[in-house]
Amino acid sequence: MQHLKHSDLEIANLIKEEFIRQQQTINLIASENYTSREVMQAQGSELTNKYAEGYPKARYYGGCNIIDKIETIAINRAKKLFSAEHANVQPHSGSNANLSIYMSSVLPGDTIMSMALDHGGHLTHGSKVNFTGKLYNFIKYGVDRYNGLIDYNKIETLANKYLPKLIIAGASAYTRIIDFKRFGKIAKNINAKLMVDMAHISGLVAAQLHPSPIEYSDYISSTTHKTLRGPRGGIILCKKNYKRKIDSNVFPGIQGGPLEHIIAAKAIALKEASSQNFKIYQTQVIKNAKTLASSLINYEFNLVSGGTDNHLILIDLRNKNISGKEAEELLDHVNIVVNKNKIPYDNTNAKVTSGLRLGTPSITTRGMKSLEMKELAKLISQAIYYRKQNQKLNLIKNKALELALSFPLNEQYQNSYIIK
Repeated sequence: MQHLKHSDLEIANLIKEEFIRQQQTINLIASENYTSREVMQAQGSELTNKYAEGYPKARYYGGCNIIDKIETIAINRAKKLFSAEHANVQPHSGSNANLSIYMSSVLPGDTIMSMALDHGGHLTHGSKVNFTGKLYNFIKYGVDRYNGLIDYNKIETLANKYLPKLIIAGASAYTRIIDFKRFGKIAKNINAKLMVDMAHISGLVAAQLHPSPIEYSDYISSTTHKTLRGPRGGIILCKKNYKRKIDSNVFPGIQGGPLEHIIAAKAIALKEASSQNFKIYQTQVIKNAKTLASSLINYEFNLVSGGTDNHLILIDLRNKNISGKEAEELLDHVNIVVNKNKIPYDNTNAKVTSGLRLGTPSITTRGMKSLEMKELAKLISQAIYYRKQNQKLNLIKNKALELALSFPLNEQYQNSYIIK
């Protein structure tokens, strides 16, 4: 990136500034990661020049013979990695993937059941400010007030009462293993379809470190840029009997020309995710999350559900007398990047929140391990404790900067996979 040549110096300099920002900060945002150079190179390749509406061997434009081969490779790699009967690799995002599934499985106004946003769900799972909440009738389930875990008995009760046509499993801020088998049984008992949004955990599923939903679900959506460590985009997996509906609802249903440069990058990421090194990496992601969680508990942080089984941690800040917004801004000041997040039964609004969401995919890609997790917990605790003492905060910022620079981005794939 430092050798970037560009006639538009204004943008080129800003790209360089962003690279420096990433290099100098510790990224604990659970939905972000650092891709390989090969993934980035594919995104910036000549493939971006090609329009290819349609699907392999069924395009609306000429000159797609090479593009067809690339997209077919991406499809086959997705199917093999997740043992899926069909894969669509064209969705531009996870949101587009979700909408395509809704359009394939229900009609506007139909009832869908999903996890409430403030309990760990996602905007596209029926938030009132999102298109999904405006098009469909959503019934919400959540987690237990006291243990922070999904209550499957309550979900079954709700399902039997409201008889949704589609049930959504999957979350953006749930720290425990999801029982897809139980979800599948609940859906089957009321003749509903089961959709799993595994955007956050798809890398863990690929590495066989989280139970796969493939056996129990009708449809699966995922992004490719979180734990899967690929380009920004989405994919859909489904049973082969849903292939025609899914494909037609992606194109021409909600999208036009696919981003073939991104699809090539997805293909590369899917190949990377099939390697033994990727499994070692994901094992370290979980180990880091558990170590960070236990270290935060030692500093008297309250964690929703008491810990984590995956890559993310949800902190309840109420005992620290600081809001999520204030904590996010404070930690950003000391070069630690996090995001504010609502916690279950949160009385604040989404712009303030009572919690923080942390994740370990990015820092694990950089090579950080258990020792660094303990140091990070210490720095987070100190920053919040000394939040009104600028001199102390400057010392914390220098320590965070030193830690970040000890794991440079341009060496992110060198010696990063040995578990310690």
